[in-house]
Amino acid sequence: MTGAAHSYPTQAVVLAGGQGSRLRPYTDDRPKPMVEIPGTGTPIIGHQLNWLADEGVTDAVISCGHLAEVLQDWLDRTQLPLRVTTVVETEPLGRGGGLKYAAGFLPRPDEPWYATNGDIWTRFPLREMAAFHQERDAAATLALARPRIPWGAVETDAFGHVLDFIESPPSPYLINAGVYVFSAAFRELLPARGDHERTTFPRLARERRLAGYPLPQGSYWRAIDTAKDLTEAAAELAVRGR
Repeated sequence: MTGAAHSYPTQAVVLAGGQGSRLRPYTDDRPKPMVEIPGTGTPIIGHQLNWLADEGVTDAVISCGHLAEVLQDWLDRTQLPLRVTTVVETEPLGRGGGLKYAAGFLPRPDEPWYATNGDIWTRFPLREMAAFHQERDAAATLALARPRIPWGAVETDAFGHVLDFIESPPSPYLINAGVYVFSAAFRELLPARGDHERTTFPRLARERRLAGYPLPQGSYWRAIDTAKDLTEAAAELAVRGR
């Protein structure tokens, strides 16, 4: 199909409410998405918003939680590449409920939308993912990554002889990369409270309405969970660019 056959989302929800306890002390005075990759001078969420804007997103709703005022202050002081609305849950709603609440503030409720976890550092063509989603007539599409295993692997033969040592090989399994494309109607499928990955996603999978989009070969993806992730992301960024 040609690009003209597709309608790409122009709105997104960014989930930025996590406490990031494994990133302490970086998260003692700021929410996890406000942590800076060393050497960039820009927090994770700043890079995310630039990426979304590059992919045609004009409006983003940011769901805040832990130390929300720090994130909101940075957004107020920063020249942003798109329009941003922030929302804060007045009571814990769970991941699915929080996503549903934030999606209620999207400016075009009758159009599809992206969502992304606020601690993901990635670059890949979102429009291609949106086309994949549309071609499969899915209610929801998950980006799928194949991260590297953080340990060295040992290869053996059937008899038990060690054949080789492989440093940080790719995982044999695909994982949820924390980036999504949702149909306009998906919000109504989310629980008001609770975790959509335990309710909505399994139901859609049984109905064959949930799609998985493998990240293209060579795409960059990293979840920023620990101080080691920060250090490795900075080194990778120095080689790859933004």
